[in-house]
Amino acid sequence: MNKTLIIYGSTTGTCERIAGLIGEKLGVTDIVSASEVTVNQINEAQTLLLGTSTWGVGDIQDDWYTGLETLKSADLTGKTVAIFGVGDSCSFSDSFCGGMADLYHVAIEGGATVIGQVSTDDYTFGDSAAVIDGQFVGLALDETNEEHRTEGRIDTWLAAIKES
Repeated sequence: MNKTLIIYGSTTGTCERIAGLIGEKLGVTDIVSASEVTVNQINEAQTLLLGTSTWGVGDIQDDWYTGLETLKSADLTGKTVAIFGVGDSCSFSDSFCGGMADLYHVAIEGGATVIGQVSTDDYTFGDSAAVIDGQFVGLALDETNEEHRTEGRIDTWLAAIKES
């Protein structure tokens, strides 16, 4: 059986709420903060959904500083990873959801297969470190300015990663 683990970093609760919504839609109950995740939890899962809010000028959320070290210590070889992020495309247009890039690079360097890239076509923003080859490395959400698009974007993204 394919065990899925959702790991999130959240300061204000927005990314935690999004992680819970994604878990609910997938029927996944293993949801943990990046500051509390263990190497064993990561090693036991086949699929990882990694979520972060973005702070400052494209910085990953604080819980991920220890979470990234835990992720690097785990065996990601052969795992499937999908990434989601929360940011502000108006106030931080030049670094929108940039924190997702850190998760992406650690997953790739660890030997995981990253799925769930999202086209930038439906977004308005200036720049993002999380855009590679014209696509976000995962699902980018803006709960500040585009909350009305969140549920539809999640549903479309989940349908795409289920097919992968």
